[in-house]
Amino acid sequence: MTETLSATLPNDVEHLVAVVLKKACEQELKLATAESCTGGLLASLLTDVEGCAHVFDRGFVVYTNDAKTDLLGVAPEVLARLTAVSPEVAAAMATGALLRSDADIAVAVTGFAGRGGPGEEPGLVYIAVAQAGRASRVEEQHFGDVGRGAVRLACLRHALKMLQDSLG
Repeated sequence: MTETLSATLPNDVEHLVAVVLKKACEQELKLATAESCTGGLLASLLTDVEGCAHVFDRGFVVYTNDAKTDLLGVAPEVLARLTAVSPEVAAAMATGALLRSDADIAVAVTGFAGRGGPGEEPGLVYIAVAQAGRASRVEEQHFGDVGRGAVRLACLRHALKMLQDSLG
């Protein structure tokens, strides 16, 4: 059970956090996050369960394109050509987090938590998982124009499920 966020988390998300952390503990694997639209919420969750937080190596909150480039090594030309909300950037963020940490598995989230600019779909999110020795996996989600909080919560849920799948 999470300590700080329990009162605000749906039961299924709290359960997913516990399962992911337990599996990572059992397999002695380290986790890292690279977050844009979730602003560090996933890292907060992964460090909020007493006795399991040691599996979390580090988190990168990379809200701007410059941060994605500086901290994760995402190529500026890829960001300029595809925008930050793309499967390629999500994969590059996850790979960058893996390479710039001591983690065995990294998860990345990039998208529009709320209304973006003209032509940008509210709730469009890409979530990627990178793991040493495996191909990165990216999933596209259309959470809809349901508000920033609801989209962020949906991102947490989906990212945790992807981590769970990666942990077997």
